[in-house]
Amino acid sequence: MYDYVIIGSGIAGLSVALAAAEAGKKSLLVTKSHLEESNTRYAQGGIAAAVAAGDSPRAHYADTLVAGAALCDDKAVEVLTEDAPARIAELIRLGVPFDREDGKLELGREGAHNANRILHAGGDATGYHIEHSLAQTVRQSPFVTLLEEHFTIGLLVEEGRVAGAKLLTPSGEEIEVRGQFTVIASGGAGQLYQYTTNPAVTTGDGIALAWRAGAALADLEFFQFHPTALNLPGAPSFLISEAVRGDGAILRNGAGEAFMAGYDARAELAPRDIVARAIATEMTRTGKPVYLDATHLGEKVIRHRFPSIYDTLKKYGLNMADQPIPVSPAAHYFMGGILTGLGGETTLPGLFACGEAACTGVHGANRLASNSLLEGLVFGRRIYDYTANGPALPLNLANPSTEMPLMVLHPSSQDDIYAGEMAVPTLPELQKLMWEKVGLTREANGLGDALLTLNSWEVLLGETVMTERAQLELKNLVTLARLMVIAALTRTESRGAHYRRDYPTLDPTWKKHITIGG
Repeated sequence: MYDYVIIGSGIAGLSVALAAAEAGKKSLLVTKSHLEESNTRYAQGGIAAAVAAGDSPRAHYADTLVAGAALCDDKAVEVLTEDAPARIAELIRLGVPFDREDGKLELGREGAHNANRILHAGGDATGYHIEHSLAQTVRQSPFVTLLEEHFTIGLLVEEGRVAGAKLLTPSGEEIEVRGQFTVIASGGAGQLYQYTTNPAVTTGDGIALAWRAGAALADLEFFQFHPTALNLPGAPSFLISEAVRGDGAILRNGAGEAFMAGYDARAELAPRDIVARAIATEMTRTGKPVYLDATHLGEKVIRHRFPSIYDTLKKYGLNMADQPIPVSPAAHYFMGGILTGLGGETTLPGLFACGEAACTGVHGANRLASNSLLEGLVFGRRIYDYTANGPALPLNLANPSTEMPLMVLHPSSQDDIYAGEMAVPTLPELQKLMWEKVGLTREANGLGDALLTLNSWEVLLGETVMTERAQLELKNLVTLARLMVIAALTRTESRGAHYRRDYPTLDPTWKKHITIGG
């Protein structure tokens, strides 16, 4: 019996484990891959915090609200930005080697930030250095037990309370692990889409498991597409960090024209949803690729600030110091997830969530750049504080922490709207469907078609005996995709990352969260 059973080994899960270990509490950390393999590892741009003279948590708070398109939870954003400096100090104490210039922290700026407040390490290898430092500390702790290559297949719910999890071992054996508190920190679901910056492990497992156990989910219609992923034949959708534009790189269309100022006064520093749609529009309008031009920054600056990007592009025959980078949008970050309160509590007693798997309300309809690592760090710590200092009550939908209205949906069983005979889907088929029908832009007919297909696929997968991890991951993705489409069909407006061609404007009456289940 552990104090905490933690599912996921990114910055969020590691933060819970380390906070608990400091107090002598025992945690079991479960990951389906290796400890260091998570979205955290691949985060390039950095982590945001108001640590500079002249900056303030209140200014960081204001920028976050603007990016979130009036859908952020004010209290959650206040917690995030106020706690940020202390959490950064903690990372420095744990050995994260943030870049410095003349002894002072070197701070960058990214889209929708009005100040230089992005800390980075190794230029564009921030996530790697954070993950490495935290993982090394966890491996050395006598209070943390690690289970690698163990896949979570279910939550143990006993007398209405989550008491642990069911795991699939590397040998295929099913085992049960128990804890006073169970924490889902399993990351996002980038593998829903044909083009994504996420690693292969991001299959939405924890969110789907929480849903099946009866937890409420929220904001599922909001999936952020990063504007600038590498768009080169034969190469993966490798992330070209927002920080490249923050340092002055310019987006150009196929004719070499800088076009962003025609879409938004903030040009390259506009929020991600605006930049992503502008790139897609230019590609459609001209029939040619869009390029990110950083050549004027010079090779010395580029190799100092973006060594990982520079080296990766060189492997594909492209020198970003003298050649513009072909880019296009790709699925990047899930704003939706398991609905939580300010202590990471969910609607299920004993179950907590943090990081990308959670919906804290911090990101609203569109995440502010470099707030994702910070959210995992802050709210991971808050889960420990909440569970250590009180009764740790579950979230009550009748009295949630957010002051924003909730629209609660209870979807019909997919059996009620089964589309007919179809074959069991493959992952590429799901990814293609989601990219084409539930991607950067959406409309009712496409969403409706996607829902009929997903209903059928979920029925088929529910009738299929599954023992392999890839099959179970696909089932989780299909379940999550279906719920996303229901939310996207329900929100008849365009807000942040959710853009409806048939409802292209923001509607003030939709200033509410769509919650499913609970």
